[in-house]
Amino acid sequence: MISNFNTAKKTLRTSNSRLHIVCINGCCYGKTDNPDRGVYFKYCGQKFWEFIGGNESIYTDIIEPLGHRAKEHNEDYLERYAQMINIFTKEFIELFCEPTGKINWEKLVTFNSGKNM
Repeated sequence: MISNFNTAKKTLRTSNSRLHIVCINGCCYGKTDNPDRGVYFKYCGQKFWEFIGGNESIYTDIIEPLGHRAKEHNEDYLERYAQMINIFTKEFIELFCEPTGKINWEKLVTFNSGKNM
């Protein structure tokens, strides 16, 4: 990340050497008491949201609308999640189970930890 920040600074300065470039590592959640990391600043939680939104309370203001949007998509998510569980279960049974449904542990452990041939 530091290498990418330095490359970005160098690239931007080639077009305008008087640019003052500040690199930011933003994290949507959490806290940090020391945002100055030398090459960049790390803003977490409320500080991050205030930085991008220009409003000290934006991090709490957006929670309720985000919750409503998430609820709108929750049913679709749960349906797709169930489909993927079914696909993974079917594949697991086909690859690692006996016709009786018993797990073939040797086959599973060999797949997971055996040498590549």
